[in-house]
Amino acid sequence: MARHLASWGPFLALGLALQVGLGVGLGVSGILLGAGPALAVDADGGSLFQAHCVGCHVNGGNIIRRGRTLKMKALERQGINSPEAIATIAAQGIGQMGAYGQVLGPGGPERVGLYVWQQALGGWSTK
Repeated sequence: MARHLASWGPFLALGLALQVGLGVGLGVSGILLGAGPALAVDADGGSLFQAHCVGCHVNGGNIIRRGRTLKMKALERQGINSPEAIATIAAQGIGQMGAYGQVLGPGGPERVGLYVWQQALGGWSTK
């Protein structure tokens, strides 16, 4: 197991750096624009996803577990069939993924769930 995770070292480091960098950038811009701590509460699902989820789920993928992506086929295979189901996972965590309910703030998991569902329906198109 450790050998398998060691091969992901560079990807995990990149994901963490992206997540920390985005988080710091959003935090600084929020302070400069006067948004303060309410930034996460007022952000839409896409902004919350970019700030907290994209480190592991770039374009709906999963750098930790390839089969546990946010693509529709994988969601269906896992029995995840609604934005509400995604919101529950975002809030409470599942498997190796921790809970993000407090980090996303009030209504945040629901916004992220809806965003992820819409992206999955659209095939995570980058256009």
